[in-house]
Amino acid sequence: MKITIIGGGSWATAIVKILSEGNVHIKWWMRSSEDVEHIKKLHHNKNYLSSVEIHPSKVKPYTNLKEALRDTEWVVLAVPAAFLTDALKTITKTHLQGKKVISAIKGMIPETNQLVTDWIEETYQIPAQQIGVIAGPCHAEEVALEKHSYLTIASPNLQLANDFAALLRCRFVSTSALGDLYGVEYAAVMKNIVALACGITHGLGGGDNFQAVMVANAMQEIRRVVDVIAPMERDLSASAYLGDLLVTAYSQFSRNRTFGNMIGRGYSVKAAQLEMNMVAEGYYAVKCIYEMLKGYKVDIPITNFAYEVLYEQAPLKREFENLKAKLK
Repeated sequence: MKITIIGGGSWATAIVKILSEGNVHIKWWMRSSEDVEHIKKLHHNKNYLSSVEIHPSKVKPYTNLKEALRDTEWVVLAVPAAFLTDALKTITKTHLQGKKVISAIKGMIPETNQLVTDWIEETYQIPAQQIGVIAGPCHAEEVALEKHSYLTIASPNLQLANDFAALLRCRFVSTSALGDLYGVEYAAVMKNIVALACGITHGLGGGDNFQAVMVANAMQEIRRVVDVIAPMERDLSASAYLGDLLVTAYSQFSRNRTFGNMIGRGYSVKAAQLEMNMVAEGYYAVKCIYEMLKGYKVDIPITNFAYEVLYEQAPLKREFENLKAKLK
């Protein structure tokens, strides 16, 4: 089995580690030729999860994307959504023809306010039945430590979801399959917004009590959003939805929470981004969701709070008080 992984960050590295537990050959594309040479010589990613050993018998790194895509059955996208169009600019629909595409990206395409799967389907004419997403409460840092984690593969094609779930299943990762592609993907986008908002309010002095109320209200907000955008029967208490929200809202490893916390403590957006040196998907998702929902009558106080703070530069304390008044 040959799998191409696109992306060189922590989550891409974690997916390489998980898949390497199975009987697969991984073609790993990353932008930096220096990083590729480092992995070839020293068998680890020096920039992300550097403790993870990259097995040369199973993993071959590439800088040429077309070569990395040749003769593979699966393609896993693990590039931040804001940079995906640039990462794939050298390929056409013929390079993805007949391949199964799995998005490990929990964000939206900022230029078009689209889900990654919608953008892939439209841009590269990949049938929806050949597309899936990886979801669930699983931080890359804990994968590196081999802490037991749970992942859900969602796709309108349950056979595809089950097949890829089997590839990811290993001694420290349990997997399951789900048919709710859009619900899972929108919930993943929303939980990053919530985690960012939780970070902002924590930086402003909101304690554990307030954070718990925030998350409870956030689950209701997520339900309203996914029900209006992708209505269907779904159990939002499942780990792919609620579990992912909880770990992102509370974990020390959550980059969205960390980014928000820095904003709440007075950092500018640019300063926070530079200091983190990692992408917080929630920052871009806030604007995408805010603009996309303008035509819907749906109550999104937490998303509105994050948008006013991040994009309108509204006074933090004033917006915090406004949010307090809207939560129950």
